[in-house]
Amino acid sequence: MSLPNVTKHRQLGLMDDQVLKMYSVMVLARKFDERATLIQRSGKTAFHISSIGQETAQVAAAFALEPHHDYFLPYYRDYAFVLSVGMTVRELMLALFLKAEDVNGGRQMPGHFGYRKHHIVTASSPVATQVLHAVGIALTAVMKKEDRVAFVTFGEGASNQGDVHEAFNFAGVFKLPVIFLCENNQYAISIPAHRQVAGRIVDRAAGYGFPGVRVDGNDALEVYRVVREARDRALRGAGPTLIEAMLYRIPPHSTSDDDMLYRTKEEVEYYKEQDGIQHFRRYLSECGVLNDEQDRYISENAVREINEASRYADQAPYPAPEDAMRHVYAEDGGGV
Repeated sequence: MSLPNVTKHRQLGLMDDQVLKMYSVMVLARKFDERATLIQRSGKTAFHISSIGQETAQVAAAFALEPHHDYFLPYYRDYAFVLSVGMTVRELMLALFLKAEDVNGGRQMPGHFGYRKHHIVTASSPVATQVLHAVGIALTAVMKKEDRVAFVTFGEGASNQGDVHEAFNFAGVFKLPVIFLCENNQYAISIPAHRQVAGRIVDRAAGYGFPGVRVDGNDALEVYRVVREARDRALRGAGPTLIEAMLYRIPPHSTSDDDMLYRTKEEVEYYKEQDGIQHFRRYLSECGVLNDEQDRYISENAVREINEASRYADQAPYPAPEDAMRHVYAEDGGGV
């Protein structure tokens, strides 16, 4: 007999403290994102690109992987993911403010993560290039006989780039240990998914000889399950998996975007009601894992951490011109 639904995380091998940690990171990521937007609107930073609505899938995926062992190639909305695998809010704030203590020397665009110590591979601005890089890293793991995977994320808009199809084909032919996660948030800037993609992104996997799985991106435990299964499959030598996580981008594309030019307030409000963080909070409450007092503590602790991080980053010095290359050679810095 299967256990009741409210114990699903235990069926998946997740302990109570692990799912509480997952929830804590989701809350922290959400509050960081909200604060980053306020900081930009105050004129202290130039730009922010939000991940609100996508945190649940990012955290769940990260917890199914192996930090400091697997390699991670996140895309620019993956704040919750990088927080899950080792980055701190202070480090994200230093990057947002473009300060010298940023692991990339204050010289990388916010949202372009890179941190050698945490196996986060440095991103570049051209859309979807990280997908090919992930395949190269997976090939290296096979050649070195290392039991690790490369995990890469991208949006549904990026899925239409040629790089993605080349990566799928190469990974499929050589059965490489790579996990492709498409965070389908329904919009590539102002273009809705139905005008970007003919058919379903997940179905493309079949054409390249490996499985595709579509999952509700607001269901943390389902995302965790499919990513863990994809990792197990990759380590068995069975090759890649494409996962399409169905999400919705709640904020505008960036702080430079007016999303009301291409969608309605009613549409956005509808998807706010589907929020994965609140769904997970209700699940944890039903399980008896989370109570109101713990929930308040998690929220208040996140605010304290963000307050400290934002004050620190605001007051930190900017990089000096002569230090332009210093971060590249730092022992634990960026430049992976």
